[in-house]
Amino acid sequence: MLNLAYPINDTVVIDDERYEINLAYDNVLRLFDMLNDDELNDVEQIEIGIEMLLGRPLDVDLGKQEEVFFEIFKSTISKESEDNAAVDIDGNPMPIMNKEKDNKKVYSIKQDAEYIYASFYQDYGIDLFEAQGKLHWYKFQALLAGLRQDTKFKEVIEIRTMELPSGKGAAKHRKQVEEAKKAYKLNPE
Repeated sequence: MLNLAYPINDTVVIDDERYEINLAYDNVLRLFDMLNDDELNDVEQIEIGIEMLLGRPLDVDLGKQEEVFFEIFKSTISKESEDNAAVDIDGNPMPIMNKEKDNKKVYSIKQDAEYIYASFYQDYGIDLFEAQGKLHWYKFQALLAGLRQDTKFKEVIEIRTMELPSGKGAAKHRKQVEEAKKAYKLNPE
């Protein structure tokens, strides 16, 4: 979570042990990919996750590794604020714009990657590939939530959340909206 009064802290203290965390947005997104990899068991995910976040393996028993991994995840990546809810397991930040009123998912970091890339470049002049390893996860979330309405990403969300027109003479417009919704529909992940 961003707090403009203080610098971003990438350190977590667990049982008096201090851990420096790599919270570059691309590292966090790769972490989510790894956590969704069905070919890895829980032990492998914990060990790989720790190495991704700390940049090194932890030479402690598995129980301690699990504790450290989940504490880091809970206190940094999925941390809640007044404006943003926790991220989902796919790595999608869940600010208000990620959920419709009926709690339906309206975007995917993975499936909408091209729209997000283009929108960051259009709105902020940020090339997300050049920002890999540099742009912090918290900053990425804030910039994503703050994209202007005229960016491709926000336009796609607008289409996905658009109400279908009803009433007399709305058939043609309704068909256009249905076709647009179909073209930008999220696939199950």
